[in-house]
Amino acid sequence: MRVLGVDPGLTRCGVGVVEGTPGRPCTLVAVGVIRTDPDAPLPDRLLRLDTKLTEYIARFAPDAVAVERVFSQHNVASVIGTAQASGVAILAGARADVAVHTYTPSEVKAAITGSGTADKKQMTSMVTRLLRLEVAPKPADAADALALAICHVWRGGTQARIAAARTRVEEKGTRT
Repeated sequence: MRVLGVDPGLTRCGVGVVEGTPGRPCTLVAVGVIRTDPDAPLPDRLLRLDTKLTEYIARFAPDAVAVERVFSQHNVASVIGTAQASGVAILAGARADVAVHTYTPSEVKAAITGSGTADKKQMTSMVTRLLRLEVAPKPADAADALALAICHVWRGGTQARIAAARTRVEEKGTRT
């Protein structure tokens, strides 16, 4: 399974592509950050995100896109830009007919470190170890995008296998 992880942000949007199967180490395919000019008009910034995410999807042909679910209790202004970037990522995946899944930060942290309260340093360290990288991905947005992709391979891949098995069982039951 190949997954594009997206850590949405209006100024810096982390993107990471990994390949793997549930229960096994993933392999890094690509990682980067899409940047937009904070002084540019909002429509131009969103269009740049859409264009670059569409290019990532076309180039790397992921089986799924995993996007961080926007959540914040404190900084509403920051959350609005993040939510807009998240919407662009979800739309880019849907437009390409790629399955899109969202995960909360605590779901990703729990999947990667075993603790839903891990900090950025712990997350980056674990992503580096899990992907067997010599150097930690930087900036943190890139590491977070890889964490999202790994989370989906492990959690989403398992969920997809369970759903497929259920479908097979149901189909057998209707044939008899």
